[in-house]
Formats: sequence, structure tokens, C-alpha cells
Amino acid sequence: MGNKKHLASARANTENGTVFAPGMEIKLPKAKAFKFETPSMCPKAHGVTLVIGKRGAGKTVAAVNLIEKMQFDRIFAISPSMSSNKEMMSHLGINEEDVFPDPDDLTVISAIKLAVEEERDLLEAYWQKKLRYDRVMRELEDGSTDPLTWNEERLLEFLVDGELKPPYHKWGGREPMMCLLFDDMLGSGIFSRPRQLNQLAIYHRHLGQFKKGGALGISLFFLIQSYKTQVGGLTRTIRNQATTVILFQTKSEKELEDVAEEVGGEVDPLTFYNVYNRAIREKHDFLFIDLHKKDEHPSMFRRNFDEFLLYDRCDSDEVPVTAPPAGVINSGERNREYEAQIR
Repeated sequence: MGNKKHLASARANTENGTVFAPGMEIKLPKAKAFKFETPSMCPKAHGVTLVIGKRGAGKTVAAVNLIEKMQFDRIFAISPSMSSNKEMMSHLGINEEDVFPDPDDLTVISAIKLAVEEERDLLEAYWQKKLRYDRVMRELEDGSTDPLTWNEERLLEFLVDGELKPPYHKWGGREPMMCLLFDDMLGSGIFSRPRQLNQLAIYHRHLGQFKKGGALGISLFFLIQSYKTQVGGLTRTIRNQATTVILFQTKSEKELEDVAEEVGGEVDPLTFYNVYNRAIREKHDFLFIDLHKKDEHPSMFRRNFDEFLLYDRCDSDEVPVTAPPAGVINSGERNREYEAQIR
């Protein structure tokens, strides 16, 4: 009887020959796939970024610039050469204990997962302690209880140098945004036996799960010289997880075809080749591809990070849209110029 009632209330759409099924609408989850707020002109987080270019192309410079602009709180690196580059480590604020120099050590992935879980544990412990501190302060302010009746543990928990002080958390009680950089890894043990790496790429947003739901997660940056290799390179599983791609100039038509194929669900091959040719003008230029761009970004393609390439127009004299640098997007004259360009 109930089924007949539903069928009777079904609405027919004569224009496209469909019938609406009541009660079967898809309800979107409240949780976001990209939970962290990033600067306005940066891609979303968390994500998987592939940086593809030959030796000397500028992969490290591009990756470091993007990581810096995205304002990550904690950065891990698996790289045999990172420890020798003290300037880069200092520039990004990478701690020595977060650099893993042996790319053949298969326990590294587990160690980084554990570090993310430790950040989760510290944050959850802080949240609980902050609740207790707030309760203590409320009781003192409204006089609802006498401190002399408190047990010693409660009395001393927040007492520092004779004063009651709030609990401390390195990140001020907020969820730290973290990333992991893979560099000089081609042919390494971690890449050659990629089971753990594949799992990390698939579940990177779900690392460090909270008791209340949600997770800290971690963004991944892969610096590679070749998009596809027979052994010891990025697996298809990892490539399929990519949210952004940084593609430097390549002389390999096959490699260009492979990347075009991977983004084929977004644009046709001719459009891809068009934006690639427009992006690569000088030696260290690259095509930046954002497969999950923010709604306010006028294009998924950019020349480097600061010029959007509008691919719905293919005129040779087209002028790319210039993205304001971080910190300028919401200010004065520059912002009005930008808005006029994308209007």
C-alpha cells in the first residue's frame, strides 16, 4: 500500500522522460573533503600534489614556494638530500627529527603516521584539560564551590608559580595542518614496494582520527623526474589520488599524453595542450593544474602559481588573469583590478 502511495506521488518530467522517485534524494554529508582553510589563492587542503620535471627544472623551488604559501604548521620530509639543505629546512621551519634521510627504510611511513597520531593525542588531551580549566575558573568566579574543598590533584593541575594558568598547546588548541614531502625517491625501497605508500595516498585525509569524528590528515607532495616508470616510480594508485599537478617542460610526447589522459575527465586533450604551451614560455615555467579548484578561482590551470589560464578562450592574444599574491587579495586597488579581470 505504501509503495503504491509513493508511486502515485511520483512526479513525471515529460521533457526528458524521467519520473521522480520520492524519498530517494542524495543527501550530502556535512563534513568537507578539504577541511582546512588555506590562503585565498592557494589550493585546498588536504591534497596530493605531483611535481613533475627533469633534474634542474625547479621542482624543489616550486614545491617549497607552494608549501610556504599554504602555511603548513608541521612539515615532514623523506629525502636523502634534505638534511644537507639547511637553508631550505630553516626557510620552511622543518625540524631535524621530521626529516627521514633513508628512502629505503620501509618503517618511515609508519613513523610518520605515529607522529600524526601523537599530534592528535596531544590536541585531544588539551581539549579535555581546557574544559576542566574553564570549569575551575567559572566556579571561582561565581563562588559556587570553595577551593579549600578541592582535592590536591584538582588544586595543583593549573597552578604554576603560585598562579592559575590555562593549559598550553603548541598550536593554540587548533588542529595543525601538516604535509609530507617526498624528494629524490625514484627507485627507492619505499617506491619499489609501494603497499604502505599506496595506503597512505588513499587514506591521507583520514590519519589521526578524533574520538569526536573527523581527522587531522596530512597533505602529500611528490617530487618526481618522470610521471611514469616501469619500476620504482609513482603507482597508478597514487597518480589517481592527485588533486594538484605541477608540470614542468618535457620533451617526451608520451609523458605529456599521459598527463593529458589523467586530467581527461576535466578537459579535452586539445585544450590541455593549448594551456600547456601557453604556460611554458621560459626555462623554469610550469603548468599548475588544480583538479579541485576553489569556486572563486577562474580556472583550474595556471602559468606558474600567479597567472590563471582561461581555457574557454583559445585566442592567441589572450591575456592570462594574474592572481594577487597572498595577503593582497583582500586589499584596496589590487583587489578591485583582480575582480574586474574575472568579472
